[in-house]
Order: sequence, then C-alpha cells, then structure tokens
Amino acid sequence: QVQLVESGGGLVQAGGSLRLSCVPSGSISRIVTMGWYRQAPGKQRELVADITNDGSTNYEDSVKGRFTISRDNAKNTVSLQMNSLKPEDTAVYYCNADLRTFTMMNTRRYWGQGTQVTVSS
Repeated sequence: QVQLVESGGGLVQAGGSLRLSCVPSGSISRIVTMGWYRQAPGKQRELVADITNDGSTNYEDSVKGRFTISRDNAKNTVSLQMNSLKPEDTAVYYCNADLRTFTMMNTRRYWGQGTQVTVSS
C-alpha cells in the first residue's frame, strides 16, 4: 500500500520561510511526477508546483520566485522550499505523486494527508 507522508508545516510570520517534505512508502517501481497542491478555506485545491522525473518544473504564478520545488530521485522524496511567505499562502498543503507500483500496469495519482501552513501578518 502506497502512502505519502508530509512534514514541515507550521506557523510562520509574513516574510518567513518553511520547508515541506514528502516521503512516499510502499512497493514503488516508478514515480513520474511529484508535486504540491494547496487548499485554502472556501477555495478549490490548486497546484503550487510540480516536478517531473527529469527535473522539469512548473509553478503557480503567485509563488514564482519565492518557492522552489526539488526532488531526490534516489530517495523518491520531494521538497518545497517556501520563502517570503505571505498571509495568502495560508492553506493546507498536499503532496502528490503519479507513480506505479510493482503490481500495477499504469501510473496512478496518490495524495498525502496534508500539512497546515499558516502565515500571520
């Protein structure tokens, strides 16, 4: 059974930094894309950033220049370094991964349980 475990959320003042990490577990044979989404109260879940297995990245416009996604393919982990945080970055952040296990024919998207990020003004 695949699980994605996030860590690193918390409370920070505006202008501060946090680093989120996500570690998958299970009999994983291949991970294609890993990423981070967020969902603020009353809003839809939105993509923050993602990264492919060849290192190509994609960022939501409001986080460009402030957030950096990185990936360790050897450890199958993904991290999100968040700098210059703003109150509007407050949300639950979810890790996801498009992956295949040794018993699967096709890739499937898995989600973590979410970690709260709160930025105070």
